[in-house]
Amino acid sequence: MFLNSIELQNYRNYRELKLATPNKVNVFLGPNAQGKTNLLEAIFALALSKSHRTSKDKELIGWQGDTARIAGEVSKRYGNVTLDLTYSSQGKKAKINGLEQRKLSNFIGSVNVVMFAPEDLEIVKGSPGVRRRFLDMEIGQVQPGYLHTLTQYGKVLQQRNNYLKTASPGSVNNAMLDVWNMQLAEFGVKIMKKRKHFIHKLQTFAEQIHAGITNGTEKLTIHYRPSFDTDAMQDESVLFDQFMIKLTQVKDQEIRRGVTLAGPHRDDLAFFINGKEAQIFGSQGQQRTTALSLKLAEIELINEEIGEYPLLLLDDVLSELDQNRQTQLIETFQDKVQTFITTTGLESVNMAKLQDAGIYHVRDGSVTI
Repeated sequence: MFLNSIELQNYRNYRELKLATPNKVNVFLGPNAQGKTNLLEAIFALALSKSHRTSKDKELIGWQGDTARIAGEVSKRYGNVTLDLTYSSQGKKAKINGLEQRKLSNFIGSVNVVMFAPEDLEIVKGSPGVRRRFLDMEIGQVQPGYLHTLTQYGKVLQQRNNYLKTASPGSVNNAMLDVWNMQLAEFGVKIMKKRKHFIHKLQTFAEQIHAGITNGTEKLTIHYRPSFDTDAMQDESVLFDQFMIKLTQVKDQEIRRGVTLAGPHRDDLAFFINGKEAQIFGSQGQQRTTALSLKLAEIELINEEIGEYPLLLLDDVLSELDQNRQTQLIETFQDKVQTFITTTGLESVNMAKLQDAGIYHVRDGSVTI
């Protein structure tokens, strides 16, 4: 997979940009707050239709107009694809090879990316919500249908929560609650099974990569922590029954608190290094290595799932890595993955290790070679 060019119109601080990206490694160089991260964000959005930094699409629209546009040409193993994504107050409009897509899920996954930024350390040490977002965005790239299921689950969850907020113990309509429970469990078990499968594959790659970075001194394991105890994650019908039983068990508590207490919206991940939980007992270096191992594992996982490597976006992370970790990262993507790097100075990048690298200077929403 190779991004040949990208075009921006009224996107963030870019009024208009047409940029060819013919190199295997593309380094965006410049001071902070000039638009380097905005470029990587645009590539990310072309893959997932939304930003990795904000859930509000209106923030992507520059002040010069009412719409923002991202377009790109991507070479894939079966040929070239042109992608076009427009944001406006009416929503998003997505096109593949000039044909408008009625469903965004048909557009997502046309290009695949792995983003690595300093804040990705929060995947290890941050809140469960950060880890769920990580899971959802990565699974959604390789299995777009997952995002549709997630959206349906979210709608049922919102309706159920709205009802719980207004219900009192003596006024609960059990028949109505049962309908929501069945819908919540129906979509919820599909999400849980997809997450379990993804984590199992991620573990396989991450364990091997982590051992390489640490010269075999550390073993990384990833544990899925669903919101309720399960002993039959591979059997969807049994998992459905367990979900329904759990909802029955917490019913009175949910009515008191006015919120749904069981389901994949409360799932979590845990990372263990040599048997000890990294979030609690890991040093900052170990947490950073865990995050790096996860991102490198994503690259291999996507390649296995779709048959080609994704684009790699490195947003000001090389300066955060010591020489050993930076070398490991560069050697992993070199000759395999087209990579886009942002940095404030080349002294933080081991340029001697980079091959076929193009350097672009970014200042005030303009890019020069």
